[in-house]
Amino acid sequence: MFQRLDLIGWTKPFVLFAALFPALQLIWALIAALWFGAPLTLGANPAQTIEHITGDWCLQFLLLTLAVTPIRKLTGWNKLIRYRRMLGLLAFFYGVLHLSAYTAFDHVFRFEAILADIIKRPFVTVGMGALLLMLPLAITSTKGWIRRLGGQRWIQLHKLTYAIAVLGVVHYWWLVKQDVTWPIFYGFILALLLLTRVVKSSKAGKREKRAVRPITNAVTERPSKIPTRGHS
Repeated sequence: MFQRLDLIGWTKPFVLFAALFPALQLIWALIAALWFGAPLTLGANPAQTIEHITGDWCLQFLLLTLAVTPIRKLTGWNKLIRYRRMLGLLAFFYGVLHLSAYTAFDHVFRFEAILADIIKRPFVTVGMGALLLMLPLAITSTKGWIRRLGGQRWIQLHKLTYAIAVLGVVHYWWLVKQDVTWPIFYGFILALLLLTRVVKSSKAGKREKRAVRPITNAVTERPSKIPTRGHS
C-alpha cells in the first residue's frame, strides 16, 4: 500500500500552500490596513519590510531549487526531482513580487525614475538582471518546452539558475552594505552547491576519458609483426 502511495503528489499541495503563506500574510496585512483600518503589522517601514521579505524568499527558493539534485544524489530519493520545477517557479513568483513592491512603493510606477535607478545604483542593476534571466526559465519550465528545445538545450538553458543565484547574493550584499550576515550565509550555501556541481562535472569528465581511452588504443595500436604467407 505504501509503495503505491504517491508521496510527492500528496505533499505537493501542502508544500505549495506553505511556500505561498508568507505572500498571503503580506497581502492580508495590506488589505486589513487599507480596507478595514486594522493596524499595520509590517514595522516602521512597511514598504521596506515587504521588499526584504519577498527578496529573501526569492533567494531561498532559488537555493532550494539548486539543492534538489545534490540532496537527491546523497539520499537516493530520486522522486525529489518532482519538486524542482515548483520551487523554481516559486522563486520567480517571489522575484516578481519583489520587483512589484520596488516599482510601486519606491517609485510609484514612474518608469523613468526606475530606469534612472537601474543605471545609477549597481545593486538595482544586478537585481534587475537576475530577474530578467529568470523570465526565460519560468517560460520554458513546462514539458512542452522541453520537447521543443530538446533535452540537452533545455538543460544548458536552465544552468542559468546558478548565475541567477550568484547575482541574487551580490544584489543582497550590495543592498545591505553594513550587516552582511545573511548575504554571507546565502553565499556560503551557494558556494557549497557550486562546489558539488564542479565535483560532479570533474567526475563526469574523468569517466568520459576512461571510456574513450580503450577505444583510442584499439584504433592506434598496430600489430608488431605482420604474418606472411608461408611458401611450400
